[in-house]
Amino acid sequence: MRAAQTRDAIIEASRKLFLERGFAGTRINNITDACGISRAGFYTYFKDKQEVFSLIGEATYREIIEVVNRWDELPTPCSIADVEGWIREYFAFMDRHGAFIFSSTQSAPSDPRIRANSERMQMRVGWMLGSGLRTRQASPTDAPDALGLTTLAMLDRSWFYAHAQGLPVEDADLIRAIAVAIMGILGGPAAQ
Repeated sequence: MRAAQTRDAIIEASRKLFLERGFAGTRINNITDACGISRAGFYTYFKDKQEVFSLIGEATYREIIEVVNRWDELPTPCSIADVEGWIREYFAFMDRHGAFIFSSTQSAPSDPRIRANSERMQMRVGWMLGSGLRTRQASPTDAPDALGLTTLAMLDRSWFYAHAQGLPVEDADLIRAIAVAIMGILGGPAAQ
């Protein structure tokens, strides 16, 4: 039981530090200090911080696929309340995995394989969301990947400003503004 708690503490500390400092700026001693363990304690569970980063990435990828797929479960046509509910779910995902999302795009390990996997993940998720949005558009776009990536950028940056940077904006207002923008993308009424 204690081993699982220590391992989870290392993962959570790494997640937070990767968001604050980036992958390159996070040292093993930063992680161990945040967890209150020794370096040897860290190496009992992980061979290096890249292994932690990859583990976080795998969990992030599985969960973002689930969240994006839930877009397709919204009723057709969807109401602004439906879209707001989905955005709340996306923000909850970002509360758990936003550190990885931002550190993987801004300061991921220099390993070309990890960078290529991150890019593939971003493109797949963008295409999936864009395809889901496209099926509901009054005038469907020819570029679902671009539509998905721009929508993800809006969601991710909005979350980052409010949740990571702590800018003074209420979640309800932010979620409503994003929902109105998404309804506009769909070509439907902005407020139902």
